[in-house]
Amino acid sequence: MQLGLLATNLVNIFVGAVETILGLRFILRLFGANPDNGFVSWVYEMSGTLLEPFRGVFPTKVFENDIVIDFTTLFAMLVYALVGMLVVWIIAALTPGKR
Repeated sequence: MQLGLLATNLVNIFVGAVETILGLRFILRLFGANPDNGFVSWVYEMSGTLLEPFRGVFPTKVFENDIVIDFTTLFAMLVYALVGMLVVWIIAALTPGKR
């Protein structure tokens, strides 16, 4: 297996896992999931570390009926996806092989 392909796959797996955790957090907050539930608590703990660099960038909007839109989570998802794409592009540029 080519080293570039392996590195690209690892980056894609990492970014996919990060996006999944952040996406779950967004959906759980959107629908007002109970934070005392074990699974919900675990998702909030895991995603809290990923969101740390982005804290305070955007406010969290709470609508009536307790619908929460966490713009910080959406922004973090966008940034992680863009950084992942940039890393994959750099790997492709630095490694020989078919493009």
